[in-house]
Amino acid sequence: MSTREAPPVPRLETATASPSAPARRPGLILAFLCVAGFMTFLDVSIVNVALPTIERQLGISQTSLEYVVTTYGMLLGGFLVLAGRLADTFGRRRMLRTGLVLFAVASLLAGLAQDATLLIATRGAQGLGAAFIATAALSLLTANFPEGPERNRALGAWGALSGIAAVAGVTLGGLLTDGPGWRWIFFVNVPIGLAGAIAAPRIVGESRAEQRHRSFDIAGAVTLTAGLVALIFSLGQTVDDSHVPAARLYGGFALAAVLLGAFLLIERTTAAPLIPLGVFRRKSLRAANLIAVLLLGTCVTLFFFASLFMQQVLGYSALQTGLAYVPLAVVVAAGAGVSSQLVTKVAAKPVLLAGLALTATGMFLLWSAPAHASYLTDLLPAFLVAGLGLGTSFVPVQISAFAGARPEESGLSAGLINTAQEVGGALGLAVAATFAFRRVADLTTWAQGAPARVAEARSMVFHDAFLAGACFAAAALAVTLVLLPLTRTADQPAGA
Repeated sequence: MSTREAPPVPRLETATASPSAPARRPGLILAFLCVAGFMTFLDVSIVNVALPTIERQLGISQTSLEYVVTTYGMLLGGFLVLAGRLADTFGRRRMLRTGLVLFAVASLLAGLAQDATLLIATRGAQGLGAAFIATAALSLLTANFPEGPERNRALGAWGALSGIAAVAGVTLGGLLTDGPGWRWIFFVNVPIGLAGAIAAPRIVGESRAEQRHRSFDIAGAVTLTAGLVALIFSLGQTVDDSHVPAARLYGGFALAAVLLGAFLLIERTTAAPLIPLGVFRRKSLRAANLIAVLLLGTCVTLFFFASLFMQQVLGYSALQTGLAYVPLAVVVAAGAGVSSQLVTKVAAKPVLLAGLALTATGMFLLWSAPAHASYLTDLLPAFLVAGLGLGTSFVPVQISAFAGARPEESGLSAGLINTAQEVGGALGLAVAATFAFRRVADLTTWAQGAPARVAEARSMVFHDAFLAGACFAAAALAVTLVLLPLTRTADQPAGA
């Protein structure tokens, strides 16, 4: 890591500095930004329940079907840092509006798609739009709410909605697919996105970092974005690599390593780097991003394998599975609300430690759930404990990522923490799936087709996945304990 000084600190033009900016209305601004972010988080999971219907109606092959999901996450994760820097440079509200329009148009085309090619391409365009929305909305939130209790409460609302969206996506996807049809999981985004783009100038003022020079690190942007896309794509391939050629799988990882290595070399030498490496001198930023990788690895592992456990072992329908998550969504919101209040009184670190301990406990409870598990006595307690832990953890991780950040770094910080979450989800699922599926062949032989043994074998596989998720949470707990500074965000100096 380079230890050279970052470029001179540019001055921030705040959201209310411009005479044309609307009067500051914190509640309306927060609600608007949270709705924009919620829409992008929702589309990560809303399509999952509809996949069998899409496969049947469009005649998509099984190998192509996975790209309906992975292309969205690949473009979203790959472009987050670039989108954050573009927002800092050219205007956060401008990039938010660009993302909303792109997301709405892509959603319309996805809903009208008649073949796999158009659907996958438009899902990629949705992911690109979501990258602009997520980073711009989060950086606008930090620009409009000063560090301390006010920002903590705002990030609490953001954290609650981001957690709820993962659950709401599964439930809403089931309702729409069984109701008006799978195309409406895309159509619902159109009026929301366009209305948001039109309303943005009336709700939130523009803000950007006033750079002394307008040069842009094109080489760094290209190599980082391509490297992240290659990494997230390759990680997604490992979840079910039985039909993936080894050359493509390992070649993807090699390409990602070369591109990311080239990016670091570029950042050391360019005059205006995409990511000034000096930003990682902030201990809270380093720790928060590592914790986010582990936390999202736990979260994605929970939803992915709990859904399979309920459907393939307990025999739940897709809609029943979605509804089973509703209590979890409620406690995620409750945990985030409590957490946003606690961090203003104690500090982010102890709150995060408590949240991660609860998350690990909930995953261990799922690990012990039997093949004939009862929802009320086995699954619900685990969901409540894990959900409360996740909700409690989301807020202090976000706060720690922005603690001590200079105003002109808000887009960069948003891009980094969102990228850590995307990479963490892909990496966590890849590791958990590799660990859980390692015994599938032996367990299949052992089961010999007997229904009771098949259910038991499947539960063993999912138990291993839940154990991996618990280990991710425990590792995040250790990182928090050792690496995260014990400071209140309001007391931390900029750049610390």
